[in-house]
Amino acid sequence: MAASERVFCAVQGRAAGDPIAGTGKHAHRNLLISWPIGKWTRSLRRASDMSEAVVDRVEAVFATGRRVNLIHRRQQSAERHRIYLMPENLALDVDRERLPDFLDALLGDAPLDPWGAVTAPSPLILCCTHSKKDKCCAKFGSATYRLLADAAAASGHAFEVWQSSHLGGCRLAATAMVFPSTRKYGRIGEADILPLFEAERCDRPYPPCYRGNSALTPLEQCAEVAALNWLARRDIHARVETACADPETGGEGAATVRVRWRSARAQGQVAVTCVTGTVSRFDTCADIGPDGPTASAVWLARHIEPVAG
Repeated sequence: MAASERVFCAVQGRAAGDPIAGTGKHAHRNLLISWPIGKWTRSLRRASDMSEAVVDRVEAVFATGRRVNLIHRRQQSAERHRIYLMPENLALDVDRERLPDFLDALLGDAPLDPWGAVTAPSPLILCCTHSKKDKCCAKFGSATYRLLADAAAASGHAFEVWQSSHLGGCRLAATAMVFPSTRKYGRIGEADILPLFEAERCDRPYPPCYRGNSALTPLEQCAEVAALNWLARRDIHARVETACADPETGGEGAATVRVRWRSARAQGQVAVTCVTGTVSRFDTCADIGPDGPTASAVWLARHIEPVAG
């Protein structure tokens, strides 16, 4: 690895064997607001030209437990903001001067029909290109966004593709999020674009880049992703359901998780044994310094086998 490459946390993490499985944590409730990317700050939810009234209300929305991200695409008006609410899967457009009023309505749980809210016309793919947060998101995220946007156009726009502020896991760039499914991906390369699109068109995760179900613990996500990859190697596309982990069956520093699967033609269950491990990594490029990477605990899938239902 060349010295110039080592300045990127994503390059260092991949070389160190930092796993993507188990990193799928994400808020269930989300507010996405389009805002010109040139005005983004280091914060994932603030722009330099936001009025104080908008900033105050955005922070109030965040305080209710709803994550707020900024999104951007070139064709979107700078003064008329596209807004998405998840998991409600609603879309609407609001002029900038009316944003404080809209956010007040959201904070007050007022009906959104008067704001023209409709069911989002297409699933969303957000690709993190938040360069002011981390340079990996600029280097890897921007290139991946262009590939995703091109693929969306070629597919007849089955998805809306947007650039996004920080999605978490800068070291796993390029990262992306799919709504309304809330599936999170990492280390997306050019070869992953079309198969990821195909999997998502069928409303299922793409295992090679999938980080795990956001509703599960890191251990359970590790087992879930391992099971999906095990099934994919057998050309089985299935829905999976992860049961609670059983630490007693794994031994010290290990746990066994049962994962049930069901495809169109069959069903079954596998037991995934995961073990704790340590990886030396930089969480972000800002952490890179003379002291080197720090040790972080991770879950690793070590054994998987079919079990009787």
